[in-house]
Amino acid sequence: MTFTRATHAISPATAANALLALATISALAWANAPGGGAYEEFWAVSAFARDLRFWVNDGAMTVFFFAVGLEIRHEIHAGALSDWRRALLPLAAAAGGMLFPALIYAALNAGGAAARGWGVPMATDIAFAAAALAAAGPGVPPALRALLLALAVIDDIGAIAVIAAYYSAGIGALGVAVAAAGTGAVVLAQRLGWRSPFVYVTLAAVVWRGALIAGVHPTLAGVVLGLLTPAASGRRVLPRLQPWVAFGILPAFALANAGVRLDGAAWTADSARLVAGVAAGLIVGKPLGVVAATALALATKAAALPPDTTWRGIGVVGMTAGIGFTMAVFVAQLAFPPGPLLATAKLAVLAASATAALLAVAGGRFAFCRPAAAKP
Repeated sequence: MTFTRATHAISPATAANALLALATISALAWANAPGGGAYEEFWAVSAFARDLRFWVNDGAMTVFFFAVGLEIRHEIHAGALSDWRRALLPLAAAAGGMLFPALIYAALNAGGAAARGWGVPMATDIAFAAAALAAAGPGVPPALRALLLALAVIDDIGAIAVIAAYYSAGIGALGVAVAAAGTGAVVLAQRLGWRSPFVYVTLAAVVWRGALIAGVHPTLAGVVLGLLTPAASGRRVLPRLQPWVAFGILPAFALANAGVRLDGAAWTADSARLVAGVAAGLIVGKPLGVVAATALALATKAAALPPDTTWRGIGVVGMTAGIGFTMAVFVAQLAFPPGPLLATAKLAVLAASATAALLAVAGGRFAFCRPAAAKP
């Protein structure tokens, strides 16, 4: 008897998402294990005058934001944002998908202790969102995938703007001067044609340090440097950087931040409003905002639906955009100090994002996976 073995390659994106999910589950299990104080003790270990969690959240995540900056730079140069006519539909959809969740959260938490968290449900996790849409099956039109990716990129820009404008501390003049000097030196080095990675890494460290001194979240230095990178260089750097981000930085971020003790969340009136705001924002506000803003753009003739795209498809994109996860947890870290409200916010983000993912996959299968018509 002869056996043949079929091998099915797992895509890097699928493997990265699986690792990210595993890191999240591991963090929750570690934090809630007997003697769970070991989780916090580990991340509180000091290294170079800062704890390990700082170096993950403020250090390594700068590289993630640099990759985001490179992606935005590419989209502006030759992608969905290179032409304003092409950009109008995802721009409108992204704007609605950010505005509606923020308004819903703000309305539910007005005057409460958690009011500062209005930016949490605005964010979309591009990796998990793309994975959820892919899980809907092969019937998803390519134009719809492109719309989701463009929407997610614009969503990242919005989240970055919110972090810079609202969730950064008071800006210090010395830090701004240091960051500006480092940024100017990067531009000068590019004009002079310098190609040494050591030079740019050194200057990037100067910009990062300046942002930290200024009170601006230092990860934003990564975005600035990514946007300054020439498109041709970005095309070479990004593929080399993405594996480190996908298989190292993002799982480390999840491991460092998703470990919430279930008994550490605050079950009070304020926490109930926080959970309602995050859940309603991501699960209801995202799809409602995407669909409403898309309808407005079409009604005003500012944009047109891409080929093979239906309203069901737009609804699925909206549900998929409700997967906040990485970016939403990141914003929650900035919105709330360590304590019960932050723990509650993280749990709400994880639960709401998981729910949005399940709804997106189910909705996608209903919208795109039709049984073959019976032959006469």
